[in-house]
Amino acid sequence: MAVTESTMMELGVEAPDFNLPEPATGENRSLSDLKGEKATLIIFICNHCPFVIHVVDAIVELAAEYQPKGVGIVAISSNDVVNYPEDAPEKMAEFANTHHFSFPYLYDESQEVAKAYSAACTPDFFLFDEKLGCVYRGQMDSARPSNDEPSDGADLRAALDAVLAGESVSDLQYPSAGCGIKWKET
Repeated sequence: MAVTESTMMELGVEAPDFNLPEPATGENRSLSDLKGEKATLIIFICNHCPFVIHVVDAIVELAAEYQPKGVGIVAISSNDVVNYPEDAPEKMAEFANTHHFSFPYLYDESQEVAKAYSAACTPDFFLFDEKLGCVYRGQMDSARPSNDEPSDGADLRAALDAVLAGESVSDLQYPSAGCGIKWKET
């Protein structure tokens, strides 16, 4: 299985705005609608990637713990659905429902949002503070489908806890690894 690492946008960069459809509800959602009171977590995922499937339950658990603390969470799929129909919007709605997402799962058909975030793989995590400045980008934890590491969200939880405590997030951040985003052929 080919592994792609995240490109890790520069720390401090302001979260790029977006206005994307949510297949599960049929509504468009923007960053300003979904911004958390204390922090905002943007996660690029897709339905079929084994790396996402490996951590999706841990993502749902993390969301249940941190959303009540003022963290806005958004998942986005930017994959080319022509060549990867398992990531089509109707399949996204099924995936979100099956895994009991408590957060929106948006469809980036143009792939412009993924490009704006410098997203490279699924899953790819981007954490922003209350002013929407990037404070963390990289892996959720060191769990991979090929190892026995627990998917406990250790790296991402440490960053979230620091932001919520008003502390600086460690500069020691490791790239996420997963399936490369399936870019459209141009």
